[in-house]
Amino acid sequence: MKLRSGRPSALAPAPRRTPLPNHAEDPVLDLAVPVFNEEKDLEPNVRRLHTHLRDTFPYPFRITIADNASTDATPEIAARLAGELPEVVSLRLPEKGRGRALRAAWSDSRAPVVGYLDVDLSTGLAALLPLVAPLISGHSDLAIGTRLASGARVVRGAKREVISRCYNVLLRCTLAVGFSDAQCGFKAVRRDVAERLLPLVRDGEWFFDTELLVLAERAGLRIHEVPVDWVDDPDSSVDIVATALADLRGIARMRRTLARGRRRTGPVAP
Repeated sequence: MKLRSGRPSALAPAPRRTPLPNHAEDPVLDLAVPVFNEEKDLEPNVRRLHTHLRDTFPYPFRITIADNASTDATPEIAARLAGELPEVVSLRLPEKGRGRALRAAWSDSRAPVVGYLDVDLSTGLAALLPLVAPLISGHSDLAIGTRLASGARVVRGAKREVISRCYNVLLRCTLAVGFSDAQCGFKAVRRDVAERLLPLVRDGEWFFDTELLVLAERAGLRIHEVPVDWVDDPDSSVDIVATALADLRGIARMRRTLARGRRRTGPVAP
């Protein structure tokens, strides 16, 4: 595990322990599961996640199923799970986009720590407590799972491996980022930090993660990285080409935005 931080900024909070809720039943962690047409995997994987948290997580939690415009039985399954499992709630959005789903779920939460993971549970759940603990203790502001750091164990095809590594190299070359894995679907953030960052994030789809992290690092916030076990989902419905093109457009937009900011404020002192 390692800690990355960017340049100091007024956005960066002073280190402090995350305040826990006053009532034992209030969640400390609100974990969003963004979904689109996931009628096959939703129920077994949410039940598996719920069991893991119930049996291993030492604080109250909530799972928010954030459905963004599914056209299959996903909304009905989500509503049924919310009715059967006391720590599960469902949220229905009329428009697609993982970033939109996360923005809505996190903005609606009062838990001191919010996060998300992909519904396919490609990331090993054993990393969940190490992901969240530094945020609860006040050690870090954001935490990300990484498949590209020492200690990570990854099973996936050569094509996805090459694309992932090339994307993160591109980020380092174009936006000078220090974090190792922008797109692993396994992240958490302190809610007070999210409240300040979310109004600055423009993307509502797959680039949401990258934009959030770049803004956080530029603000001097502390990003904690957790190497994860990760197994590729061969049935993933993600359109790799469309996602890659959207990411490239997002990088270009951020470069323009950051360049305009430098011209207005001048060079940043080392």
